[in-house]
Amino acid sequence: MPASLLPSTFLPHRLRRLGPAGCTTSPAAASSAPAPLSRYDFEPLLSYLSSPSVSASLTSSSPPASVPAPERRLAASYSAVPSHEWHALLRELAASDASLPLAFALLPFLHRHRLCFPLDLLLSSLLHSLSVSGRLLPHSLLLSFPPSLTDPPSPLLLNSLLAASAAASRPAVALRLLGLLREHDFLPDLASYSHLLASLLNTKDPPDAALLERLLGDLRESRLEPDAPLFSDLISAFARAALPDAALELLASAQAIGLTPRSNAATALISALGTAGRVAEAEALFLEFFLAGEIKPRTRAYNALLKGYVRIGSLKNAEQVLDEMSQCGVAPDEATYSLLVDAYTRAGRWESARILLKEMEADGVKPSSYVFSRILAGFRDRGDWQKAFAVLREMHASGVRPDRHFYNVMIDTFGKYNCLGHAMDAFDRMREEGIEPDVVTWNTLIDAHRKGGRHDRAMELFEQMRESNCPPGTTTYNIMINLLGEQERWEGVEVMLSEMKEQGLVPNIITYTTLVDVYGRSGRYKEAIDCIEAMKADGLKPSPTMYHALVNAYAQRGLADHALNVVKAMKADGLEVSILVLNSLINAFGEDRRVVEAFSVLQFMKENGLRPDVITYTTLMKALIRVEQFDKVPVIYEEMITSGCAPDRKARAMLRSALRYMKHMRVA
Repeated sequence: MPASLLPSTFLPHRLRRLGPAGCTTSPAAASSAPAPLSRYDFEPLLSYLSSPSVSASLTSSSPPASVPAPERRLAASYSAVPSHEWHALLRELAASDASLPLAFALLPFLHRHRLCFPLDLLLSSLLHSLSVSGRLLPHSLLLSFPPSLTDPPSPLLLNSLLAASAAASRPAVALRLLGLLREHDFLPDLASYSHLLASLLNTKDPPDAALLERLLGDLRESRLEPDAPLFSDLISAFARAALPDAALELLASAQAIGLTPRSNAATALISALGTAGRVAEAEALFLEFFLAGEIKPRTRAYNALLKGYVRIGSLKNAEQVLDEMSQCGVAPDEATYSLLVDAYTRAGRWESARILLKEMEADGVKPSSYVFSRILAGFRDRGDWQKAFAVLREMHASGVRPDRHFYNVMIDTFGKYNCLGHAMDAFDRMREEGIEPDVVTWNTLIDAHRKGGRHDRAMELFEQMRESNCPPGTTTYNIMINLLGEQERWEGVEVMLSEMKEQGLVPNIITYTTLVDVYGRSGRYKEAIDCIEAMKADGLKPSPTMYHALVNAYAQRGLADHALNVVKAMKADGLEVSILVLNSLINAFGEDRRVVEAFSVLQFMKENGLRPDVITYTTLMKALIRVEQFDKVPVIYEEMITSGCAPDRKARAMLRSALRYMKHMRVA
């Protein structure tokens, strides 16, 4: 009887937890290592599979002409091993990086000798083990097997890959696998979509809107009826992507067939509506889902509603939320207090914010550095940068130590108001306290010096960053490209682009927009257009901001026809033409003394439902003055007021200038 089939009581030793392939285990280690309960000794097989030549033969895309006799005898000795034992062995091998190559060799061995079926179940088991441990990217796994093992792929295998990709937070890969299911005429199940949505919801960044629309369209094409959990995930995903209208439609669809989404989906939607300033709808949903329903609102639900009130500056309603939480026995958390403190700060009620901080401590919720960073950000946005020192004092009085995020906000506050000395002091103090600057710190400091015209100092800081343990990122290089472009140091721009790519960083849409802007403002239009073409070649879609930068550059030089061609290209790329772009086009025609065309742009706005703003009318008035049609300026000014636009100082100055010219001409 082969040794591999002896009963466990006669086994010379049990299968030990495997060490690295080719290594022997000492008796001491063997006695201390836990042994799986297996009736079979797989060590002869694993010893055979550990041979590099055998492994290469098994994983080769072309099978050998004949199987060696020793391999046939070895396979025959394991012919009675049941499937569950092979699955257990595979999981054991997949548990360690050292034994993973043996798992890859075992699968084709089992397939070649027909020892375990179905093979796709084995592959799925291996994929699951790897995705749970997070040690191997799932989409690369299939490349480790001969095409004959996975062609055509089974729905079980594709779904396992999809689930593993979702667990690894690789939604693009998961979406491609969903496409493969459709390409092979397999009907995706609800689990496939759930896995993909999980991968989108588990990332820090909000889901991509285009990807969500594509996923929802695919789900509708498959004619699958989502269940309550899938509806919940869809609502949460669209809400996180700042698409509350789509999320509301999904909620209505679920309720129409008697399904109630989970409370976290409703909370996400309330938060999205509040962030968009649609507080009345957020209130209605909160009342419908929580107060009028059987579900008791928790802290996160109240925080979602509170965010909406803070967003529109409704302090009274925000305070009522805190009172209602107290009446309902729902304890506020740090996020609750942070939102209210933020609201008080933005309203300029610093003393109210301080009182709330004391209440927060009295309730046993210790404020963190994040709360104080929100206070500081509120003062920054209001222009009260001097209060940064008061916030720091209050922070120390509360026994809270500033962290990196707080210092980053402080540096940004000082940099925004060109207080570069204070920004450097905060930077130095941060390092003295043992807090190492991160890429955000360096970027904020470098960009502040760029905006302040301290280009040489910005370059010095960039060099210091490179010498530190914090390598520059894509945003850093974008700042430096902007800095060098402003000085028309084009060789330096090329060096930065090359260095960026050498570091493995891929230019993003901001990189290309920055390049188009600096090239356009310097009159290097060919280079600007080349950037747009390069961007398209890289699979990126040009943004409206990029086109606006180019239109504005042409407008400054009075090159109206070129500006018009850019607008046409923008429409050809499927982008909506914004008021900003059309205002720049009016300016281009005005600089070129082509008033008729400038007014045709105004007519285009009206016909397409775009409301002209004060810049539109001011630019038209400037164009009329340029061609000495002073008598038409008051007419445009009157139209501006009639349309509901409040004239600014520049518009009033244009009117006075035109009236003076008209008076002078009458006297003459």
